[in-house]
Amino acid sequence: MATFLYKMGRLAFRRRHFVALIWVALLTLAGVGAASAPAAGSSSFSIPGTEAQKTFDLLEQRFPGMSADGATARVVFEAPDGEKMSDAANKAAVKNTVRELGDGSEVVSVTDPYKTKSLSKDGSIAYAQVSYKVPGMELEDSSKDALEEAAQDARDTGLTVEIGGDALQAVPHTGAAEIIGIAVAAVVLVITFGSLVAAGLPLLTALIGVGIGVTSITALASTLDLGSTTSTLAMMIGLAVGIDYALFIVSRYRAELAEGREREEAAGRAVGTAGSAVVFAGLTVVIALVGLAVVNIPMLTKMGVAAAGTVAIAVLIALTMIPALLGYAGKKVRPAGQKSRLLGGGRAVKKAAAKGAGATGAATGAAAGAAAEPKANLGTRWARFVVRRPLAVLLLGVVGLGVAAVPVSSLEMGLPDDGSQPTSTTQRRAYDLLSEGFGPGFNGPLMVVSDAKGSADPKADANEVADKIKDLDGVVSVSPARFNKAGDTAMITVIPDSKPSSVKTEDLVHEIRDANGAVKADTDANVLVTGTTAMNIDFSQKLNDALVPYLALVVGLAFLLLIVVFRSILVPLKAALGFLLSVLAALGAVVAVFQWGWLAGLIGVDETGPIMSMMPIFMVGVVFGLAMDYEVFLVTRMREAHVHGESPDQTIVTGFQHGARVVTAAAVIMMAVFSGFIGSSESMVKMIGFGLAVAVFFDAFIVRMAIVPAVLALLGKRAWWLPKWLDRALPNVDVEGEGLRAMDERRDVDPDEDKDRELARV
Repeated sequence: MATFLYKMGRLAFRRRHFVALIWVALLTLAGVGAASAPAAGSSSFSIPGTEAQKTFDLLEQRFPGMSADGATARVVFEAPDGEKMSDAANKAAVKNTVRELGDGSEVVSVTDPYKTKSLSKDGSIAYAQVSYKVPGMELEDSSKDALEEAAQDARDTGLTVEIGGDALQAVPHTGAAEIIGIAVAAVVLVITFGSLVAAGLPLLTALIGVGIGVTSITALASTLDLGSTTSTLAMMIGLAVGIDYALFIVSRYRAELAEGREREEAAGRAVGTAGSAVVFAGLTVVIALVGLAVVNIPMLTKMGVAAAGTVAIAVLIALTMIPALLGYAGKKVRPAGQKSRLLGGGRAVKKAAAKGAGATGAATGAAAGAAAEPKANLGTRWARFVVRRPLAVLLLGVVGLGVAAVPVSSLEMGLPDDGSQPTSTTQRRAYDLLSEGFGPGFNGPLMVVSDAKGSADPKADANEVADKIKDLDGVVSVSPARFNKAGDTAMITVIPDSKPSSVKTEDLVHEIRDANGAVKADTDANVLVTGTTAMNIDFSQKLNDALVPYLALVVGLAFLLLIVVFRSILVPLKAALGFLLSVLAALGAVVAVFQWGWLAGLIGVDETGPIMSMMPIFMVGVVFGLAMDYEVFLVTRMREAHVHGESPDQTIVTGFQHGARVVTAAAVIMMAVFSGFIGSSESMVKMIGFGLAVAVFFDAFIVRMAIVPAVLALLGKRAWWLPKWLDRALPNVDVEGEGLRAMDERRDVDPDEDKDRELARV
């Protein structure tokens, strides 16, 4: 692979105009497609195989035209202090509002609280429910404006009016923090490379890659039913890996220049060595993201595949566009031993050049690089410290991550509802008013379906179902059965006495489902439970059930991939175990902030509550892919040193000497990019951004920088052990560039070989 990528890098360097034109054309094509594509609506949410989804599909068949997936709005009215909603003036204001709400072209129905008896026991709170033809994200602005204007008209009469439901749902925004994250990445790149030009290359290529990925998602959003969160996730991961992959190749290019190689040769070498690591690091991320399909939740599968496509684009851009841009940059990208005047390194360069005077050609560059960096860098000194005290470093790292993981023991999972929104929003205030007037379970009603098709007396069966549910603990009220036109299916609304996200409500759902057997014994009806609350419960359960198979698949495939890369059993095993430590510690931090409320105000978490159901499985997938990035980049340098005959301890020092600075910069950049999404108005995006930023910190600085070298130092030569039969069976992918070394040896034997090939090519 190294030889193939080496040739690709040189070709891209030479044909830079053609390569740049291709990528600009792809960006333009994707942009035109996004601009001309129809506006995407909300992504449909389904959970195949669950009772809640089967019941929902049944209702679509038995109750056609009910717009079960349409938006709803609960307009909640509260009378002034000392008054009742039944007072004549208040009643007239509500009646006018109901008429006003029913005028919209997208409105299906509006309930009158006085006809449906939707008044609280003390008479101070009432609500009207508005049903729409289309989902909340597809509602026209005119419908949303009409809803808010009607509420404001009622407020003008002296009533307190708030609007709950999903009718006012808006596309989430990430805020200015995302820009700050990119700015931090730019500063880190300038410090790392000491040059604005060299620092600008990773940023430019990452933005182009993300631009192609996100605009492609936008262009296909309507066709493939992709939600707004899909493009946000692709942007988040694409930016992070795009900058990192380009960073590693540019760093290797500068190192090759410092060894005295010509620029085209250096570009080829950089792509052949660091590019090999980029390919395998990208593969681990793609495996982790595509593996989300195992969960069998379409929304999650689409998010994973879209993000994986953006990662694949980032890999291809790093392998082709980076060498092309290096060709354009020319001498503006300096060898690794030289720093620009920007960081005060001009004097060091002149001094190094003076010491190298008298030498010519490659010797000058090598002497200048050596003179410019006479002292061991921080990475080298840290590696030597770890090699001297591996056990102490290992124990400290493991114990520290173990302490950070402690909050996971109290993890509670659920899906966010209006109760998790900030108190400044009208949705949250409506939620609180309904809880106050009708009980906490009113915000999460259960839809129980009595399927009595084929029964001799469906109405009697439905009444029997309702009577049995009334006798269950935790039930506040059961509505009269509402039948379809055929009269064989009934909907019964059940109000629990606990809030939607509570364990008690979940137990009630299971209890109703468990009662199905007793109902069947007495009637011909089949009892099913659906509704938003039941959907959330089934969603969480399905994610929990899929976690172990998903972990086995992703870790297993990546483990096999790393065996091929490192030609070792223990190194990939150590990488997988280290990942488990970092992901548990990161999940512990998420629980501490978003569930316990520690330091929640610092990152804008207004309301604490259960952790999103998809967070654990999502963090496992994404963090595993990103963790393997650092493993591949850092350990391939050690593997390269091992293949070239260095001692076990020296391989660790060599790996850190060449890789620690770059891995540190890459980790800081990735943390900055992920942290930028903490400012999102979408709670899921905020939680994912925080979780990934913390996970990268734990994995890069504790696992890869401390635990990994400590374990390798303790293992010694055994770290690179591989059974001979397996060594023969595995393909030789040559990540460490052994093929390039063999090519150098052939050149030493026949110096004119390359010239003859070049003449033949011309």
